[in-house]
Amino acid sequence: MGNYLVGMEAAWLVRDVEQIDDAIGVAVSEAGKRLNQQNMEYVEVEVGATGCPACGEPFDSAFIAADTALVGLALEMDVFNADGEEHASRIAKSEVGGALRDVPLSVVDVFKLDDEDE
Repeated sequence: MGNYLVGMEAAWLVRDVEQIDDAIGVAVSEAGKRLNQQNMEYVEVEVGATGCPACGEPFDSAFIAADTALVGLALEMDVFNADGEEHASRIAKSEVGGALRDVPLSVVDVFKLDDEDE
């Protein structure tokens, strides 16, 4: 049994917004609120990063069209006593997915935590 840090990404839709910063703020706030309502304050939520196709530099993962934004959120949580990376991934996705119903969610990274990281 091991402990893992699981990184996920979620696609969050924000309607009636004109500015990227506003869309990001709303998405992070709404996701945090839904997680906190389920007593999941331990899940870290922040805006995701997308690499620029031209230069490779990362920028905030958000896009607005017709006053509707798609914001990519990065979520992280620690999973304790999992049988392996796949098990940790399923646990994290199940817990976060239960709180963020109807939000597309995928696991992007799983890291084994050393005993010192706990």
